[in-house]
Amino acid sequence: MTLPASPLGRTFGLFAVAVVAAIVLFACSPVGTLNALARSDTFRLTANLAYGPLPREKLDIYTPTVAPPAAGWPVVVFFYGGSWNSGERAEYKFVGEALASRGVLALVADYRLYPEVRYPSFLEDSALALAWGVDHAKALGGNPRRVFVMGHSAGGYNAAMLALDPRWLAATGHKPAELAGWIGLAGPYEFLPLGPESPARPVFFHPDYPPGTQPIDYAGAGSLKAFLAAPVGDKVVSPQRSTLAMAAKLRAAGVAVELKMYDGISHALLAGAFARPLRGLAPVLDDVTAWINAN
Repeated sequence: MTLPASPLGRTFGLFAVAVVAAIVLFACSPVGTLNALARSDTFRLTANLAYGPLPREKLDIYTPTVAPPAAGWPVVVFFYGGSWNSGERAEYKFVGEALASRGVLALVADYRLYPEVRYPSFLEDSALALAWGVDHAKALGGNPRRVFVMGHSAGGYNAAMLALDPRWLAATGHKPAELAGWIGLAGPYEFLPLGPESPARPVFFHPDYPPGTQPIDYAGAGSLKAFLAAPVGDKVVSPQRSTLAMAAKLRAAGVAVELKMYDGISHALLAGAFARPLRGLAPVLDDVTAWINAN
């Protein structure tokens, strides 16, 4: 005899089906699916703001609809991944919505990509975007003393370089010490030489790599506090060479690091887990926003 399913069992079953369906859809049409499922009542969107004079030097702002704290919302400037040769800020609405839903003012920025540019032009763009965020934080309702730079994959590299190597922000009249911390999600922090399968080879002039391109070389005493995360089984960016090595070097220098390694998710799903249908796969959003709120 078959017993009727309990309400809890039915709820869990429906959740499991939803997660599986979302993963399938994510694999087929990742960002379109996640953006379509994002809520629209958790943020106000201000799109297509220029932070520089060039066509790709633009950003979108996701302002929380909840009331700000007395000193203003914490601010995150986010850079997406894509091997420095692909990506559009509009594809990451689900990240902006996720952060805004937790009371974080989120700026999602574009930057120039290969083949239009190579290293270090995308870092110069990223520095301009971050400087714009710092300069406008208060006017936007944010707390200028709690600005964080965050990125996933190639965007994690950008975030790390801005946070650790002062030359990029110096060109904008700012310095890393003005930031409250940085958030690296499966960023490549030590990756040379690039393998034959890497689409980033021409970006970094393989085999004639310019000096000073590796974020881990700039980690040391006085570096900004960091939240670092990666999938345990990341097949795209080595967590051992990058996330774990970066955390170890920062900690050895006395820098506070929150390290999270997630099992059972892929490189892409580390970012995808910000989206509502996939949040049950790993508590990335919970962990990131808890760290932001503690800093």
